[in-house]
This record gives sequence, C-alpha cells and structure tokens, in this order.
Amino acid sequence: MALVEDHHLVREGLRIAISSADGFEIVGEAAGRAAAMDLVATTRPDVLLLDLTLPEGDALPLLESLPKIQPGLRIIVLTMHSDPETVRQTLAAGASGYLVKGAHLEELFAAIRAVARGQRYLHSSVTGGVVDDSIRWLKSGPLSAREREVLRLLASGHAPGEISSMVGISVHTVRRHLANVSEKLGIHGNVALTRYAVRNGLVSDD
Repeated sequence: MALVEDHHLVREGLRIAISSADGFEIVGEAAGRAAAMDLVATTRPDVLLLDLTLPEGDALPLLESLPKIQPGLRIIVLTMHSDPETVRQTLAAGASGYLVKGAHLEELFAAIRAVARGQRYLHSSVTGGVVDDSIRWLKSGPLSAREREVLRLLASGHAPGEISSMVGISVHTVRRHLANVSEKLGIHGNVALTRYAVRNGLVSDD
C-alpha cells in the first residue's frame, strides 16, 4: 500500500505503524497531488491511504483521478472531518474507506484489510451521521424539477437575482427553492451545493 499525507511526522508515524503489522507493506509515500499521481503510476499499490487536505487544497479531484491511473485501486481517506456531507462527497468521488484521524491503530488496520478484500469501511464516528442523512433523504424525496433548475443555475455561477430573471420567478422564490434544496440534501452553502450539482451531473465542472 501507499501513503499520501503532507505532514512529515504524521506520515512517518503511519509508515512505522503500518509496516509493523503483519501482512502490510508500504511501497511508497507522497506529500502532494503531483507526487501522489507519480507514486501511483510507478508503484501500482493495491491500497492508498489519502489525507483529504493537501497543500494544493481539497484532495477530492485527486481521489477521482487516481483510479484512472491505477484501475482497481482502493482508497481510504484519512481526515479530521466527520460531517455527513464530507463523507457522502468522499464516497461519491470513489473512496472505499473513510477514517477519522482520531481512530485507533486497530481501526486503521481493520480499514486496510476491509478495503483490500473489496469491502467498504466507515469509521464508527461517521456511520450514525451517514445513516441519519440517508433517512432524511428518503423522507424528503427527490428534488423537484424547479429545484433542480435553480440549483443548476446557481452552480453555473448565477446569483439569485439573475436566476429570478432567467426563470421568471421572484428572488424570494429563488431563495426559498435554494433553502428547500439545502434542507432536502442536508447541504449548506453555495460552494457545497455547487459541488453536489457537478458531481450529480446537473452542471459540467468546466
């Protein structure tokens, strides 16, 4: 397996801990996005442990691109974030496992073994939120056609006032639709809503 973590001491600690366990071998390490892509291309690891925050920023684009370099690569995300939206976006981007940095070593080993077998692994601290999020989604139902349209326009870079003119509804109604979308999806903030729209095909990521 391989490690992608920008903090040297954390990365070294992970390498020492994982290498000490039976059946695990670290084939390489990287501290940033470009180095991670080179690492996967040259070492072809079966499992990759990936920090969700790298010096270049959000690691989700990297998470999506690495399996294109190494088909079948299983990725475990290691992060401080435990909110359901981050978990959902990470899994949608292709992660096989999700582990918070407060996890114990045995939980890390369990995650590695699980994803190596082709299973998913979610740390216990995030499973409750993910279940609650799924229940809320089932109860709320899908977005209406108008909500999808307003979300698409927002994600395309249009302000509520512009959306109002384009769609032919009041600004107040536009904002109400966006509030409904946020409530149904459990996503708050224009950046998070835009990311959802891109990942679900409502707008391109150009």
